[in-house]
Amino acid sequence: MSEPLQAPRGTFDILPEQAPLRLAVEKTARAVLEGAGYERIETPTFEPTELFTRSVGEATDIVQKEMYSFKDGGERSLTLRPEVTAPIVRAYLQHGMHKLPQPVKLWYLSSCFRYERAQKGRYRQFWQIGAEAIGSDDPAVDAESIALLAEILERLGVGGLQLRIGSLGGAAARERYREMLKGHLRANEDQLADDVKARIDLNPLRAFDSADESTRAVMATAPLLLDHLDKEDLDHFAQVRSLLDAIELPYLIDPTLVRGLDYYARTVFEFSSEALGAQSGVGGGGRYDGLAEQIDGPPTAGFGWAAGVERILLAAEGLPQPEPLTVLFVALADNDAATRATAFSLSTAARRAGVQTQIELAGRSIKGQFKHADRLKTRFVAVASGAAIELKDFESGETTAFEDADAALAAVLRGRGVA
Repeated sequence: MSEPLQAPRGTFDILPEQAPLRLAVEKTARAVLEGAGYERIETPTFEPTELFTRSVGEATDIVQKEMYSFKDGGERSLTLRPEVTAPIVRAYLQHGMHKLPQPVKLWYLSSCFRYERAQKGRYRQFWQIGAEAIGSDDPAVDAESIALLAEILERLGVGGLQLRIGSLGGAAARERYREMLKGHLRANEDQLADDVKARIDLNPLRAFDSADESTRAVMATAPLLLDHLDKEDLDHFAQVRSLLDAIELPYLIDPTLVRGLDYYARTVFEFSSEALGAQSGVGGGGRYDGLAEQIDGPPTAGFGWAAGVERILLAAEGLPQPEPLTVLFVALADNDAATRATAFSLSTAARRAGVQTQIELAGRSIKGQFKHADRLKTRFVAVASGAAIELKDFESGETTAFEDADAALAAVLRGRGVA
């Protein structure tokens, strides 16, 4: 006999016992973000491949190695989204959101897909919560967005948090710096990893992310972008830091923080957690004022971040334990048609009244039904027998007999303080 089919490597099933914890992440994100004026958005699972090659960057690992792309029936190249910011900016432009009061503040909970090495907390299909504020270059947008992610992570009990921030400057300063950095890399080319050498012209800043020891030694003496920013960029970064200081949110300035996507400019940041070990990143993002132009839109400021749900769950401590989902279990004393009709009537009426209710569906004995109700941690068990019902309240310990389903339901509602 052959083995059952399994999910593809790097993917996972969300099992029933795991769902409540993921729901806790969603509820927390929704409460924090919608409380700050962010509205929910979801974009298609796949987009035109060109959206990502033009926005994320041809030289990034995502585009070169990690995207799941395919041709549809019309020979159009489509890609499962590897990230969500570019699709949201596309939606902002496509649906005329520039006509709304700015910034337009949006949040999402979406799945993403990247073909990368599967490891603890990192999968080829993964889920992100994220927030995007589009249409304003005010430094307060940067600071507020960072603070909102900090609030979400703190509410979820993510331990050992550290915030690193940096600035990539504007286009002019970054272009000047790129030339300086390329000169440094060319002068030390014999010591660089092969993948870094291949990207010197396309994306020299990515050399800061290399794990190769020889490359890291070269980068330890490289010029730093923070030392070569324009006055406007320095002022913007100073204002962001001032606002974070005002709310006493601690951070470390990291001049080598570049992030993995080409569209970032000015402020970038990342939260890491000691609870995750070497792969410590939980979430991060930054400003992307040139992204809309890269996909044929008008100049549009933007700031956003994403945080991995699986990474959060690994690092979170003290997430609320799920409450029992069943309040009333309806048992059957026998398999008589009248008994089944009474049980079905009671369960249906209870659900309509807002009571979480399950009914016996497996033909168990009465003893087996009570054992199952105990596993469900129900408060009430109603045993139907013909038209009559015997109701057991496990909180009070009382058992009461009723002549019909309506009377039994009224007792359940009284016990819950509803009637």
